[in-house]
Amino acid sequence: MTVSPPRDGEPPVEEPQSVQPTSRPPCPRCGTPHEPNQEYCLECGLRLPVEAKGLLPGLGRAWRRQLGWYPGDWVWPSLLALLIAALAGIGAAAFVSQDQKRADYVTGTSPFGAPASTIPPPPERTVTTPTVPLTQTGTQPTPPEQTPAPALALKEWPAGKSGWTVVLASLPTANGREFALAQARAAEHSGLQAVGIIDSSKYASLHPGYYVLFSGVYTSLDDASTAATTAHSRGYKRAYPTRITP
Repeated sequence: MTVSPPRDGEPPVEEPQSVQPTSRPPCPRCGTPHEPNQEYCLECGLRLPVEAKGLLPGLGRAWRRQLGWYPGDWVWPSLLALLIAALAGIGAAAFVSQDQKRADYVTGTSPFGAPASTIPPPPERTVTTPTVPLTQTGTQPTPPEQTPAPALALKEWPAGKSGWTVVLASLPTANGREFALAQARAAEHSGLQAVGIIDSSKYASLHPGYYVLFSGVYTSLDDASTAATTAHSRGYKRAYPTRITP
């Protein structure tokens, strides 16, 4: 409020000051202005959005004003963790660099040189090669011949006989017989008994084109099933009993 200068014989007159209207946000529905923290519109009853208070909501509003979008409050703990990790890495690198510089300085300024080695060299060892006695003819004796270990004998299916057996694997003949023999020897080394190979093309009960790796010749299905369980324990999980018919 301002005061006008008095005229002759008149008391001073106070003039009313102009009141600046405060900016109030409008209602999203009807447009009626409302107080900043008002919960409901007095005209239409709409629940008004109230801005959350605190550090994180304020940071989120500042982010939206600068970038136009906001990923969520989770971004602040993540940024804080990255900042701490970066500061820790910088501090560790500075510490290691300072420690290395200190070590180089101590080594370079030491008044003592490298100590001379006082350990005497090891004595030379003289190796005496034994003399091989010569025969009367002046030649060395011939070493005994080494007999190679006999190859494992594989089981052969009795010719013209029908019976039960345990099929360990069916190997395509395209892989070659040597591959099948290697698989059979591996089965014998696992502890299975009576391991052999059958050419499935020569037996009516088998599909042609395979080398069938089998174990045992049995007269009943029960005996073959028991042997199949043993094969499972030796690593042949797909072994199964079957009947072989010429």
